[in-house]
Amino acid sequence: MAQAWKCAGLRWSAQGPALMWDGGRRSPLSWGKRVAFGVAEGGVRGCVGARGHPCPVRAVVPGRSTGARCEECARLDRAHSVAADGIADDPRPYRVYLAWFGPGLVKVGITAVERGPARLLEQGAVCFSWLGTGPLMAARRTEELLRAALRVPDRIPYAEKRAVRAELPGGEEERARELRELHALAMELGGWPESLAREPFRAVDHMEVFGLAGAPAAVGEVGELVAGGALSGELVAAAGPDLHLAVGEKVVVLDTRLMRGWELLPVTATEGVGEVRLPVRDLRPGRQHQDGLF
Repeated sequence: MAQAWKCAGLRWSAQGPALMWDGGRRSPLSWGKRVAFGVAEGGVRGCVGARGHPCPVRAVVPGRSTGARCEECARLDRAHSVAADGIADDPRPYRVYLAWFGPGLVKVGITAVERGPARLLEQGAVCFSWLGTGPLMAARRTEELLRAALRVPDRIPYAEKRAVRAELPGGEEERARELRELHALAMELGGWPESLAREPFRAVDHMEVFGLAGAPAAVGEVGELVAGGALSGELVAAAGPDLHLAVGEKVVVLDTRLMRGWELLPVTATEGVGEVRLPVRDLRPGRQHQDGLF
């Protein structure tokens, strides 16, 4: 029987996206590369644990969960995260940013300076601009200022990000327009923390980095992995945790967070070419479709 692997998620770097595997193995991805795997027959999806530690009860988690953690491990993981203000005394400098995912979809967020733009790539931001740099709590207060004064959210569901990717404007200036306007409004606000150094507007565009320029529009998204299922397709684009895969004449989106916790098997070059044997939901605007197999 072929050796099974456990996926540790998708990671972005200056070299592009790569699938990570338990044990440290890394699979770099490039446009046109074949992505193919099977799910072990009779397998179940196990909790991936928290903070580098395995789940103490080896809990089984639902296939649709993007967190891939049981309730207790999810609580432990979040308790030590910046997002939950669990490390308020973090001495590292942080940056506040505005990120744009498509028409009408802009969010505010923070990231450690040492991470550079990695957080924006991980979130699938089509373009972004920095707002300011300073201590963690000053960055947090600035984030809250924009949420309260300008009603800018700090979270946007991935389903909404995927739904607009087929309708992105073709020009960088047009994609940056909402960011530019919001950045200007933010700079006019009173109440900025004194310890946060403001930064001028400078749009960074990821359209080419994600491979979305000229890529065929996705028509479906994988809803979950299932035991005995399989997927094989050609990578045409990637954004955040999502892989856009050409499967025959269709393009479907695979959220790689759904891969975590499963035992995955390699698919040979001659079997399962261009197929999806997993539940797929319709992504086409204005249409609702039940999960099915194709």
